[in-house]
Amino acid sequence: MLLIFSRWLVADVLRLDPASRWGSTVEFFFYDTVKITVLLVALIFIIGVVRTFIPAERIRRWMSLPGGMGYVAAAIFGAVTPFCSCSSIPIFFTFLKAGAPLGVTFSFLITSPLVNEYVVVLMAGFFGWKIAALYAFSGIVLGIVCGFILGKMKLERFIVEDMGLVGDVDLTQAAARTWTDRLKYGWDEAVSILSKIWIWVIAGVALGAAIHNYVPQSMVDAVTKSTGIWSVPLATLVGVPMYGSCAAIVPIAIALFQKGVPLGTALAFMMAIAALSLPEAVMLRRAMRLQLILIFFGVTTVGIIATGYLFNAVQHFFIH
Repeated sequence: MLLIFSRWLVADVLRLDPASRWGSTVEFFFYDTVKITVLLVALIFIIGVVRTFIPAERIRRWMSLPGGMGYVAAAIFGAVTPFCSCSSIPIFFTFLKAGAPLGVTFSFLITSPLVNEYVVVLMAGFFGWKIAALYAFSGIVLGIVCGFILGKMKLERFIVEDMGLVGDVDLTQAAARTWTDRLKYGWDEAVSILSKIWIWVIAGVALGAAIHNYVPQSMVDAVTKSTGIWSVPLATLVGVPMYGSCAAIVPIAIALFQKGVPLGTALAFMMAIAALSLPEAVMLRRAMRLQLILIFFGVTTVGIIATGYLFNAVQHFFIH
């Protein structure tokens, strides 16, 4: 139905030839923008309602569980919170202030920008649910493993003693008691998040449509062949200094993949931009010394590269 509407809009309303490059680009843009927006609102609403049932204090207790379960709880909580790397930092600070283990808090900080409802929706819309589920699982595992490694390195000496934090961050809508309150919170969350990322969705889909229809296949093939096995670390290192919302980066990664860039290479580029950035490093400097920031970036970068190679190795089993 949506595809029919997009073609009608392009051909009958805008009077463009759907077979032309420009007509195909516009159709791609309208179709994906509407599809993504509807899916985003629906899933963010559902996740928002679910979170009203989980008090913030319970989340803190879960993150302090022994035997490695705290890392799992932190990574899963990061996966269901709709934050970018910089937006996750205030909650990261809150966990540190509350006395949560350092490695556990890093598990949250790594997973939160990588895996959330709108990233999963975007990937499912383009790749299908198998790849989206594998990406979500790998992002959670990446957070757990990197957090565990950082925790075992005993890096607490690099934390600034007085972080100057004031107040606390509301992790859930614990005040919601009735179904009306919960549904309202879910809807408000969906509207709030969409109001913050809609421009990134549009920009990302527009750029993805342009890449899909205007970037020559021969150019992509030449770059991919010239970098060979080094494409994953190069894509990751290029992405690390950059900052952007996953809502904008996912469509670009998809367009690169559709042009022939290996799946893991495209996702490593996206994950590096989402999880690590210069603005994030500047914000983290308030709570930790430069040595710890460099170690955190280094461990996470290695983890992203490993994940990229994994996706390159298995993409043929999930995409036919």
